Amino acid sequence: MGVTAHQSSRRHEQVEHTRLRIIVAAERLFAEHGVFSVSNRQVSEAAGQGNNAAVNYHFGTKADLVRAIIQRHAEPMEQIRAELLDRHRGSTRLRDWVTCVVRPYTDHLASLGSPCRYARLAAQLITEPQLRELAALEFAGATHLIEVTESLHACLPGLPPAVCNERDDMAHTLITHLCAQRERSLPEDPAEASTVWSATTVGLIDAIEGLYQAPATRREPPQ
Repeated sequence: MGVTAHQSSRRHEQVEHTRLRIIVAAERLFAEHGVFSVSNRQVSEAAGQGNNAAVNYHFGTKADLVRAIIQRHAEPMEQIRAELLDRHRGSTRLRDWVTCVVRPYTDHLASLGSPCRYARLAAQLITEPQLRELAALEFAGATHLIEVTESLHACLPGLPPAVCNERDDMAHTLITHLCAQRERSLPEDPAEASTVWSATTVGLIDAIEGLYQAPATRREPPQ
């Protein structure tokens, strides 16, 4: 007898459930111990998989698993960014575009509740060259992020493109590492956690708006 549509659907659901368990376990271990300190075997065990090769079976390499985690968070952030774009498209106010840079990240983290671990993993993604390359591949197709960046740069006609790009890097580094710091001490109470993320959002927008407006005393950033 062949496999029925119901059996095929059930099998697909089981596979997706297993993949999600592995992703959640990996995100926790990577955030707490570092991506390069955790083996695929440890992830499989933490995900409750009897087969220690479950990560290899469902994802392939550790790099593929990291990319799956990034995708899981990049998609909702891009959706938040799309909503902010609809609200601010055509604006010439720098603060509006800084908001479009900050809030997709902080709003998404707030939606994860407590405990939250993705910010600590993201801090590794922006620091470690190998992981940064993986993240760059995943965000290369983020069309809304590209539009936000171009609109923000349009508010800075006095800054050379290379300096704008350098400050983009500064801004994303600040966002990622400050959020990782907040995440480590995030209150368990949902209302208190929400207050922390709201205050973090405002503080980041204030600081990054000032960062972009600072004068450039040299014309080109170091290579």
